[in-house]
Amino acid sequence: MYREKGLLIVLSGPSGAGKSTVIGGLLKRRDDIRFSVSATTRDPRPGEEDGRDYYFRTREEFLRMIDKNAFLEYAEYVGNYYGTPAGPVDECLEAGYNVLLDIEVQGAAQVMERRPDAVSVFLCPPSLQELERRLRGRSTDSEEKIKGRLDKAVQEIGRMPTYNYTIINDVAEDAVRELDAIITAERCRTARKLYIISEGDFIS
Repeated sequence: MYREKGLLIVLSGPSGAGKSTVIGGLLKRRDDIRFSVSATTRDPRPGEEDGRDYYFRTREEFLRMIDKNAFLEYAEYVGNYYGTPAGPVDECLEAGYNVLLDIEVQGAAQVMERRPDAVSVFLCPPSLQELERRLRGRSTDSEEKIKGRLDKAVQEIGRMPTYNYTIINDVAEDAVRELDAIITAERCRTARKLYIISEGDFIS
């Protein structure tokens, strides 16, 4: 029996847009989603486990993976490398699971270039004023860091037209439903159902 390949879903959005909340809600609604685990060269923090939180690799191992084109996307940040290994993602896709990548716009651009069949979704706050309110509500960032996040958000929102879909996250529950609906609609595309014709009794 034919097993449909899963969808590769790229989700991006500014810090404070509510990605973690929406992803958490989606995982509660669907059991066919797998969340991608990134690789990094930074040291594990207390309580983190290899293969669950990150794939922890040495710098040499990471560079060898780059040479082997083993990443869907990667970047260097504050002296450490971070990236999405292609192998585990492809294993899940072939098993029929939808794989969700929560990555910034730079990494998303790499994935969309390498995997043009990926479904890209941009999660946008309803306004910059609301985004600022959310960032200040965290009470974790300095004034300088908040300003930096807002400036970066403007740049990221400017990349929104490059995505297949945009969800305005005003009410989290509505955003979760919209993301769920996008995944269901994409899985119902005709191109993904043509195997029924070749395997079924539709052609005499």
